[in-house]
Amino acid sequence: MDSVTQKASILVVDDNPEIREILHILLEGEGFDIVEAETGDTALKETKTRDFDLIILDIMMPGMNGYKTCKEIRGYSNAPILFLSAKSQEGDKMLGFSSGGDDFLAKPFSYNELVSRAKALIRRYQAYGGKGNGIKTENGKDPEESVIRFYNLEINETRRSVRRDGNPIELTDTEYALLHLLVKNKGQTFSAERLYESVWQEPYYYGAGNTVMVHIRNLRRKIEKNPKNPVLIKNVWGKGYYCG
Repeated sequence: MDSVTQKASILVVDDNPEIREILHILLEGEGFDIVEAETGDTALKETKTRDFDLIILDIMMPGMNGYKTCKEIRGYSNAPILFLSAKSQEGDKMLGFSSGGDDFLAKPFSYNELVSRAKALIRRYQAYGGKGNGIKTENGKDPEESVIRFYNLEINETRRSVRRDGNPIELTDTEYALLHLLVKNKGQTFSAERLYESVWQEPYYYGAGNTVMVHIRNLRRKIEKNPKNPVLIKNVWGKGYYCG
């Protein structure tokens, strides 16, 4: 069992019991703790009663679909969300990301790709603090917090939280990772390819640039006073994004 797998819990949400069983067996074999939910409503109940390191969420479900479920979860949880869908059009992916999802995997998918995506999302979530806002040092005391101040933003690296003008703002795991990377390297321009490989921890592929663009757009909506005229995250046409 590697460090990513240790104590990591995954919620699998799909109305198809066969798919849930397959995902359960595959991921449990990797050492993950698996919880199943067959509807969006059940997923909300599960995520409100316990913390997860990853939520694997089907899109096409009766009742509350995956997009709506994701938006509801984002109201109180920053756990990474991996969408699964038989629909693989670029517009479907963008809608998933706009709903607050972190990644998208089209059905049918390979076992290796599923495990790779799951581990990458969990690894990043845990690296940036994950569920642990109550982090303690070995002697049980609160650690000295590391805070980055950038314009009107206050980025608490210890607690993985962000404030704008003193008020807390809720970022998804991916949004936080993008903001943290750009602010830590202030003035440096990152191409979409480099951002994707750094944040998603996967090789860049055709179409990933749109994924980065949508997440940057969502991030700007939350941190910029005027997202259409951004001051905090700027872009250089044909080159990429930077915090200046």
